[in-house]
Amino acid sequence: MTGGSGALGAAICRRLAGDGHHVVVHAHGGAGRAAAVVDEIVAAGGSAEAVAFDVTDTHASASALAAVLAGGAIEIIVNNAGIHDDAVMPGMQAAQWSRVIDVSLNGFFNVTQPLLMPMIGRRWGRIVNISSVAAVMGNRGQTNYAAAKAGLHGATRSLALELASRGITVNAVAPGIIASPVADASFGPEQIARIVPMKRAGRPGEVADLVGFLASEQAGYITAQIISINGGMA
Repeated sequence: MTGGSGALGAAICRRLAGDGHHVVVHAHGGAGRAAAVVDEIVAAGGSAEAVAFDVTDTHASASALAAVLAGGAIEIIVNNAGIHDDAVMPGMQAAQWSRVIDVSLNGFFNVTQPLLMPMIGRRWGRIVNISSVAAVMGNRGQTNYAAAKAGLHGATRSLALELASRGITVNAVAPGIIASPVADASFGPEQIARIVPMKRAGRPGEVADLVGFLASEQAGYITAQIISINGGMA
């Protein structure tokens, strides 16, 4: 589970642990928060461990994942690592564009590709990529973020076709406004009521429940889909 230390990532980790999975909680800058998520899961009777590396660093990712694979093939991958560096395009710096693309899109490759052959060998797997409503609808000031997540949509569909005959599904989940410290600071209740038909922000647990289902045996015939969870935002 990449990006497992934030509000949404932690909720997904807790859901997967509650479903009986051993969860590898990844973080980069938030290693302490990832360790806290692991402690919470273990205290609740689940199984988890933390790992820290930069998903944009190919060699660091490969080294960390090799250590994880020493314990056996990974059957479920949730790619949640992503960053914002917002600016309107006329004022956007090249570094802002590259950094956001690097984490969301190159990070997806650096984490997923090394785990595929062991997963294929098991002939069962679930890959869930966390996208955003910005990739579906666009959003002012987030051309870089929308481009990164929209690229993830194409990668999701293409990889799903490559792996469908191997018992492996690949889907993307595109949340809208989900309650978190960052979202709470960016969107007031009146703004949410204006742009979200359901008049509220989503809860991290609601997204986690969707991811948990997509990662389950019951979702074995769902693949190559981009599933929005956004309270009715068109």
